[in-house]
Amino acid sequence: MPIAFENTFAEALEGLYVPWTPKGFASPELVLFNAPLAQSLGLEPLGEDEAARIFSGTKIPSSARPLAQAYAGHQFGGFSPQLGDGRALLVGELVDPGGQRFDLHLKGSGPTPFSRGGDGKATLGPMLREYVIGEAMHHLGLPTTRALAVVRTGEPVMRETALPGAVLARIGASHLRVGTLEYFSTRGELEKLQRLVRYTLERHYPDRVELAEQGNDALELLRVVSLAQAQLIAQWMHIGFIHGVMNTDNMTLSGETIDYGPCAFMDAYEPATVFSSIDHGGRYAYGNQPAIGRWNLARMGEALLPILAPTEEAAIELVHASLELYLEAFRSTWQAGMRTKLGLRGNSDQDETLVADLFDWMQATHQDYTSTFRTLAAGLRADTPPFSDEVFTAWFARWRVRHADASPRAIADEMDRVNPIYVPRNHLVEAALGAAVRGDLGPFRTLVEVVSSPFVERPGRAAYAEPAPADFGPYRTFCGT
Repeated sequence: MPIAFENTFAEALEGLYVPWTPKGFASPELVLFNAPLAQSLGLEPLGEDEAARIFSGTKIPSSARPLAQAYAGHQFGGFSPQLGDGRALLVGELVDPGGQRFDLHLKGSGPTPFSRGGDGKATLGPMLREYVIGEAMHHLGLPTTRALAVVRTGEPVMRETALPGAVLARIGASHLRVGTLEYFSTRGELEKLQRLVRYTLERHYPDRVELAEQGNDALELLRVVSLAQAQLIAQWMHIGFIHGVMNTDNMTLSGETIDYGPCAFMDAYEPATVFSSIDHGGRYAYGNQPAIGRWNLARMGEALLPILAPTEEAAIELVHASLELYLEAFRSTWQAGMRTKLGLRGNSDQDETLVADLFDWMQATHQDYTSTFRTLAAGLRADTPPFSDEVFTAWFARWRVRHADASPRAIADEMDRVNPIYVPRNHLVEAALGAAVRGDLGPFRTLVEVVSSPFVERPGRAAYAEPAPADFGPYRTFCGT
């Protein structure tokens, strides 16, 4: 049975895309297929050859209307009025058995009218990175795009050297971004901007449409996206994740994480950690992410100013109020998540200080971010400080008093349910990608398997919980373009 696509984006948002059919590839080969994701989407089984052709853009199903989406964006603070899908295509939309709508998006399928002189292609390593990081984020419980398939194109792609070409078939709630709003706004196409706002509300926040009808679509969208992004970025911070390229064209209106290019997970806790090779000033460092989220939402507010209120002054006041909503939501989500990570039941006026003091100690002693919380739980079970220095011992005593009315084992068990053992450690990701590019997918498949059950200890997998060896750094990641 052929894949049945719907095309509400194409039908509702003319002017925001260019219809485009990729040229395809002579001999695409399926490298990975995400069978559990396909099953959740209700897709019928496909043969490998058929899957390779469809998920590389070589064969376009009859129900699809492939198109390259237009968007603008602030990139490292500078505004580009036209970006768009330079090496990607929206094939169409899939509706799962529960009625949830998803985009099927191809990355690396060739040049489009938005390629800006680029070749529109992608290489195998970065596409596999998107696969493993997306799966890890999903199983850690964060909203994220996910890879449905990776297809080798059979064609070399020239970067610094010739590399194997590949296409990523990506599933997302949508690919609408803050930069999508900026695209229409900067052109003064306000009727289209209004239509985009209503489409986004109806697609992603249908429960808020009735509220918007009582007032203002644009304001409701700004508020709900502010809440969604506050919660998402707080969750990034909880797991030590660094996105690396938080441009407005990479901030989704759905509240999903998108674009796993120069991203990474921290090893030693350090708020100034930057991995991206192009982030020379540390704009998107781990500790800057909450402020950058607010900055991006301010740009969203600016894009919506013409349709937010009758006067600019009134519209600016609404934007400021939404930014305060973001800050409040981020703080509350961050604090609630940290209480959970530390097993702190209820609220105490001392909790914020307790958390801050722990992070000060972690930074001063270069503690591994991920493993520290599991080690704390083990120390609580043993009722013994797991680290021996005086500063930590004093902190542990305060933390232990905070749990005085609860069973230490029960608290430790609660902590282990939310603090992962396994994340995609940077040295393991690089080793797995290197092996895959050389033709050995075994290490990559094992890594995906391990990070897909991040809270369950696996016999024989202790190395996957270890931080990078001392000779691994300094680590740098790249966009893969």
